Amino acid sequence: MSGGAHSGCDQPGLMPLAQAREQLLARIGCRVQSEACPLGRAVDRVLARAVYAEVDVPPADNSAMDGYAVCLADLDPAGETALLVGQRIPAGVAPAPLVGGSAARIFTGAEIPEGADAVVMQEQVRLEGGRVYIPAGVRARQNIRPRGQDIARGSRVLDAGERLTPVALGVLASVGVAEVEVYRPLRVAILATGDELVEPGMPLAPGQIYNSNRYLIQGLLQSLGMQVVELGSVADSAEATEAALVRAAECADLILTTGGVSVGEEDHVKAAIERLGRLDLWKVNIKPGKPFAAGTVAGVPLYALPGNPGSALVTFALLALPCLLQAQGLAASAPFSLPVRAGFSRARVQSRDEYLRVDCGVDGVARPWSNQSSGMLSSVLHSNGLLRIPAGQTVEEGQALEFFPLAMLLRR
Repeated sequence: MSGGAHSGCDQPGLMPLAQAREQLLARIGCRVQSEACPLGRAVDRVLARAVYAEVDVPPADNSAMDGYAVCLADLDPAGETALLVGQRIPAGVAPAPLVGGSAARIFTGAEIPEGADAVVMQEQVRLEGGRVYIPAGVRARQNIRPRGQDIARGSRVLDAGERLTPVALGVLASVGVAEVEVYRPLRVAILATGDELVEPGMPLAPGQIYNSNRYLIQGLLQSLGMQVVELGSVADSAEATEAALVRAAECADLILTTGGVSVGEEDHVKAAIERLGRLDLWKVNIKPGKPFAAGTVAGVPLYALPGNPGSALVTFALLALPCLLQAQGLAASAPFSLPVRAGFSRARVQSRDEYLRVDCGVDGVARPWSNQSSGMLSSVLHSNGLLRIPAGQTVEEGQALEFFPLAMLLRR
């Protein structure tokens, strides 16, 4: 296990979050192969190969307005000019060359005819006796969208490692792409450890709780477009834990566990990782989420989240998720944050970086949920982000702190 440097405010042996994340990302690369996918089914998939435009967008100069296409050489710069209307050009129709001394009635999106170099808005002209009267002051190229204005032929449209959003699909369609090369969805095995866990719908015996972590992590993975390999709950024994991890390594690209990574006699995950593979990291200098662990089993990366739901969510978002995304082939990026003002004060000092569940309003003030227990998940329903309080720091009302919006933190 790596130790890592620590400040005077860190607890001995606890790795700072940034260092832990950096080390974990350095150890993992893309773990999935690519495959061809029709554009219509590619939303939320990760692009495996950069796409270059084979056409200009737009493919020809076109009109930005309904109006009249003219040639400046035919116009009187000092006064009004009367021109015959030689043709009508709707969008989607190939125009004829503009006849000298004439104008072409043209509509938005229609191709500019050869010989025209300006479009005059229909509101700025007058029609009389079969002629259109063009005012003075027409400028060259006015109201013309040039060929390739949006995308030039040969330019790179999207890089490998980008998630294909609906906007990205629209852009790809605009350059004529019908099929893309994407990474297949990452297969993630999830294991929840604990004899106390019961599936929803079953009666609770004394000492038991419902297995919320399974549905939390499963839902987060599905929202990322990943394939969940559900292996159920694991009994609190060394034998059951090892058997489950071996089974997970055989059928998944990556393993996520919840629970069993603390120091109790019934916490078997950490020891099982050490026996079956390699433990790379254990204990991080954050609150909640200190017992987070990471390693490999049979060469398959494993991220062990704490069993408390609040801790599981925080460590998933800050540590496991960046690794999952990189394993899926996405380009690595730091979690988005912005400065906000604290809507509270606190005199006590924590020895670990703390991530509070808060609601940040349009006024830019973050207000924490009253109960920050790591065992509580419902507080996240009333929160829209995490507020970081650095170790060893008091908080004064109005002080600037770092805020991580949950919507962006859980889906990058």
